[in-house]
Amino acid sequence: MKAKTVFYCTQCGNEFPKWQGRCPGCGSWNTIVEQPVAVSKSPIPTAPGSGGRGSQALPLSQVETAEEIRFHTGMGELDRVLGGGAVQGSLVLVGGSPGIGKSTLMLQICDTLSHNYKVLYVSGEESARQIKLRAQRLGVAGEGMYLLAETNLTRMLDSVDQVAPEILIVDSIQTMYQDGSDSLPGSVAQVKACAMSLMELAKGKGITVFVIGHINKEGSIAGPKVLEHIVDCVLSFEGEQSLAYRILRATKNRFGATDEIGVFEMLDNGLREVPNPSEMLLSGRPTGIPGSCVTCVMEGVRPVLAEIQALVTPTSYAVPRRTSNGIDYNRATLLLAVLEKRGGLRLGNCDAYINVVGGLSLNEPAADLAAVLALASCFRDKAVPEDLAAVGEVGLTGEIRSVSFLGQRLSEIRRLGFSKCLVPARGIKDIELPGIQLIPVRNIREALAVLNC
Repeated sequence: MKAKTVFYCTQCGNEFPKWQGRCPGCGSWNTIVEQPVAVSKSPIPTAPGSGGRGSQALPLSQVETAEEIRFHTGMGELDRVLGGGAVQGSLVLVGGSPGIGKSTLMLQICDTLSHNYKVLYVSGEESARQIKLRAQRLGVAGEGMYLLAETNLTRMLDSVDQVAPEILIVDSIQTMYQDGSDSLPGSVAQVKACAMSLMELAKGKGITVFVIGHINKEGSIAGPKVLEHIVDCVLSFEGEQSLAYRILRATKNRFGATDEIGVFEMLDNGLREVPNPSEMLLSGRPTGIPGSCVTCVMEGVRPVLAEIQALVTPTSYAVPRRTSNGIDYNRATLLLAVLEKRGGLRLGNCDAYINVVGGLSLNEPAADLAAVLALASCFRDKAVPEDLAAVGEVGLTGEIRSVSFLGQRLSEIRRLGFSKCLVPARGIKDIELPGIQLIPVRNIREALAVLNC
């Protein structure tokens, strides 16, 4: 007898009786895959001590609002992204591409956490001996740390009941499987069932659970999109494996902001925190070379300086090429169009490339003015002065609009040794900052005139 199958959308988790090219639920294309129907032969495992009993409904006025209990993980950059530390009883998903350093990050925080808490590290990808060898290389002693090499969810929950840890780390969610299901580990049904059990464990027993998840080729967490809705916090570990620096950012956080970043450097003995990312991002900056300009963006409450590089060269093809890395592609093409129409630069027959040094992604419009200056500098082959930075949003009419937190940005720019800064003409009336010359500009023509471009 042929086994029954069902079709799942890997983005939203909706089920369908037949395959479709486009998911009716989320609108994504080519995300529907076929999986065998998960026939449960045994009860779904629940968190130890829960007994399978439901919770009791309470009036809103009787619900206690005690302050959430946070604890430090031993890494200030990770605590910053989490909103001041990990919350007791929360479920945190740490995603990233293979080899980026997710397991290294989790193993390093165990060195500090194991001094005050009982930690259980469950690995479905490595044996206990392999984890021990890696811990020795990283200098992790882990006196109060327990290791378990297991992929079966039921046996893992039994070990949790025996060890009674306060912190649980699962590496990774794609390797865990549930008894009684015909689905393979890593499938939509298995990932969803294991995540629900871990969530019940975290909320029922008050255990802080860190779950490692791999990303697929599209850059999203492998498995159903519902996995990101189940957890309390989703952390994304980004960076190029060829580069030493890694950036940790929160894409979802029920207990804090989602605009903070943490910067790490991958060394031979593990990850090292970078408390001052501005100096890191500006290290090795070329001097006297056209096509480079520095700006300041806000990552949460932290001002970060970033270098934007541009390359403009004549093309021999009918359609010029546009490439951007670290800046949204549509935003980059918009700035090129404004620069040609309002700035008078003939860029229609040139290839244009924009890159943000260090792998940083700039999502706010305050970097527009620096990107425009970098493009104009390369086009005119005139270098931007080394001591000059630029902050401002560029509108479609070529005007320079004000940005938020301008005072904090200018303080960081001055601290890094810049003596001049192009700023929007509006918004600098109440700013008095000695040691740096503010050059107000109202549109991109005035900004290009300052640079003689």
